[in-house]
Amino acid sequence: MKMQMGAAAVMATLLGCPALAQIAPLAVPSAAPLAAPSFHHLMLNSTDPEAAVAFYLKGFPSTKRSDWGGYPAILSPTNVLVLFNKVSAPPDSNPLTTAFWHFGWNPVDQRAKVVSLQAQGFQFAPLWTGIGDGSVVISSDTYPGMGGVYGLGETREQMADNQAKGVTPKGGPGFAYLMGPDGALIEEEGLSDPERFNHVHMWQDEPFCAQLWYQKHLNATVRARPGAPVITEANCHVDRGEPTWPSLTRNGMFRYPTAGVMFADVAMNWYMDQTGKPLAPTQGHLMDNVGLGVSDLDAWIAKLKAENVTFLKPVFRIGDTRAVMIQGPSHEAIELVEVKS
Repeated sequence: MKMQMGAAAVMATLLGCPALAQIAPLAVPSAAPLAAPSFHHLMLNSTDPEAAVAFYLKGFPSTKRSDWGGYPAILSPTNVLVLFNKVSAPPDSNPLTTAFWHFGWNPVDQRAKVVSLQAQGFQFAPLWTGIGDGSVVISSDTYPGMGGVYGLGETREQMADNQAKGVTPKGGPGFAYLMGPDGALIEEEGLSDPERFNHVHMWQDEPFCAQLWYQKHLNATVRARPGAPVITEANCHVDRGEPTWPSLTRNGMFRYPTAGVMFADVAMNWYMDQTGKPLAPTQGHLMDNVGLGVSDLDAWIAKLKAENVTFLKPVFRIGDTRAVMIQGPSHEAIELVEVKS
């Protein structure tokens, strides 16, 4: 039976850096648990990696040109890499096909950043407001999220209620979607100095169950919130809520349930699969895989094998180190990279 959860749980979640539903404690093994991985990289497939690198360096001057493991790369100020794998044909960039939806940067000033990028000729995807055929570039230029909470969006009923009450858009910081090379979507949201890569946004077939998976198998950090409902494997199957706006699709998006985890200072957040169809494996698509850094790869291999996690690729050499590829709960490819301090 699926669990229905109320508005309080929805409002506990923020789009860019969510306060997530409380997770029931897991049984503590006799041996000390392995330290949670760091976020190492995002791998993008590209028909022209050098052109893609140039795009990101122009758009995000705080990044640096780099190379890692034989791949052209850019390096965010917090040492997160975006790698570019050259492919002969344009990769599938449909943002609804796989578990990977988009990735994002925190600018120093979100609204000023969008204005600056537009002045340089960068293009942004329209955010449909759900009011007639209206759209905005920055989310805060339309109705605020439920209860005024950033990132949550509103149903048609909530928007009508706000209109009746005379509520108006707040303006100021919000979120916006830069259109990048090879069909990439890059979210500009939040505030950070220095500007940095800060999240990968995803879909999951079962968002709360996926959160449990990442906590159990990858020791990921979950931001618990006092008073939030306790999620267990017995009740993590949750029905999705109503469509909300603003949205990258005219018919709205399903923002509940939502969950996610942190690896160091990078968030991996997700909503429920929007189409109702099983999500396809990520490899070969625009956003191919994410890489997590671990200090003892052999120990992680032993742990994950004991937990019957699916391995997509056994130990292989990459650059001057080793890695394995595992599969996440909605067919997302996750590379564990051995990082020596």
